[in-house]
Amino acid sequence: MPRPSLPNVRINIVTMFPDFFDGPLGVSIVSRGIEAGIIEVVLLDLREHGVGRHRQLDDAPFGGGPGMVMMVEPLAAALEPLAGTHRVLFTPAGEPLTQPTLDRWAGLTEITFVCGRFEGVDQRVVDNYIDEETSLGDFVVAGGEVAAALAIEGIARLLPGVVGNPDSTESESFRDGLLEEPVYTRPADFKGWEVPEVLLSGNHAVIEQWRREQRVRRTRERRPDLLPDGESSET
Repeated sequence: MPRPSLPNVRINIVTMFPDFFDGPLGVSIVSRGIEAGIIEVVLLDLREHGVGRHRQLDDAPFGGGPGMVMMVEPLAAALEPLAGTHRVLFTPAGEPLTQPTLDRWAGLTEITFVCGRFEGVDQRVVDNYIDEETSLGDFVVAGGEVAAALAIEGIARLLPGVVGNPDSTESESFRDGLLEEPVYTRPADFKGWEVPEVLLSGNHAVIEQWRREQRVRRTRERRPDLLPDGESSET
């Protein structure tokens, strides 16, 4: 199918619960991007590939143990036609999702998100049908749908024409390896809580220096692991 003239990313989502995405796809910048044809999201119901009369998707693990495992047959049927796409499985065992990861995905023409469930997916799926395993962090949720919704928004806001002011995505947390500085808006004084005077000075060079200092300070306090060795401690 021919691509529209605007920059476009097609995102396929392989999920047991396509209805989950009714909300996330229908609001804010994701909705605007879809309506403008900048981003396309295709929901693929894994249940259509279920095994047997009951459309089974999971089974007990070999070797015993608690929980269920997503079966290889339904996932293989869903993912084989998507072999030409970059196929990502959301799993706690994956590499942490970072801003550079979203930047890279936003540069693709087509990507497939696979939403894991239960105790995980049959390892043969990972070995043969998955190009990248990604995690939201060191915690566990019920399924990958939340992660996929987050990633869609993270990609959408990077695409030209989706965000009103594209410069806003270049001056935020993680762009220069640091957390974003504190931000303020009107009124300048609320209940005696005043905006830092430097931001009202009109001196842009001094303001930018203050912002840089604040980014370093906030990162040192909250995420020192992000700082280069030379800035990881007070000097």
